[in-house]
Amino acid sequence: MKKIAIYGQYLHNGSYETVRHIIEALREQSCDVRIELEFSQLLKDLQLEVSLETFEQLDKSYDLLISIGGDGTILRAVTYIGRLNIPILGINTGRLGFLATVQQDEINRVVRHVMSGNYKLSKRSLITASSAHGENHLPPDNFALNEVTVSRMNTTSMIQIETHLNGELLTSYWADGLIISTPTGSTGYSLSCGGPVISPDTDAFVITPIAPHNLNARPLVIPDHTVIKVKVIGREDEFLASLDNRIASYPDGTEITLQKADFTIDLIELDDQSFIETLRHKLLWGEDKRN
Repeated sequence: MKKIAIYGQYLHNGSYETVRHIIEALREQSCDVRIELEFSQLLKDLQLEVSLETFEQLDKSYDLLISIGGDGTILRAVTYIGRLNIPILGINTGRLGFLATVQQDEINRVVRHVMSGNYKLSKRSLITASSAHGENHLPPDNFALNEVTVSRMNTTSMIQIETHLNGELLTSYWADGLIISTPTGSTGYSLSCGGPVISPDTDAFVITPIAPHNLNARPLVIPDHTVIKVKVIGREDEFLASLDNRIASYPDGTEITLQKADFTIDLIELDDQSFIETLRHKLLWGEDKRN
């Protein structure tokens, strides 16, 4: 019997029936289904007619985590997994969905394929962040699947971000902030700031400035074994540093060290899915009224 965890943050329009559908499909496969505690309370408020055990933390006894929502929900689900090597299946009830690629009308088919082992794992690299001010983003949760971003806080003034790669000065960016993205995150915040799209299996990071004042500053692709150090200097006493959707403040002048994590996150893909297909579908590549 497979032990399955279900995680969600919100219930969008129609996602109540999606949750019911997933639970029924898993029960048909004789799975042991557990729901994250806070999500179960939300389901209880909606009087879901099932009685399931809950979890607050995961351990290695789980075979799979199903994330119900959008990409942001997967980013939060990752914090439950960490180094446990539990694969994630994303059911998309959100909007774009580069990570949560399974649509609600595919649930039965996808559950059957996953339970029979007809899928592949897309291993995704992560970034870790550390600093002398370790009270923020403490290990083991100091990692990001998408990106680490440093940015200005309570000011309209730009900040200076001194950036070193393997001990060598790259430049001092004058900008609203700086994004250090994984290939997974290249289709997120970095892309919206002009960064390139990078295939998930590429061993690289992307450094993308946010609204740079030095207009010749452009996104830079670097090997993911590079050790990156950034130091923010600004007019305010503090600046913001975010690891995906987890935000903390740091004193001005704090140096943050960024490097590739020594573990990966496994996303489940069906055999008929691919990153290229997702690009075409989500970014509407090739869509042209002339075609």
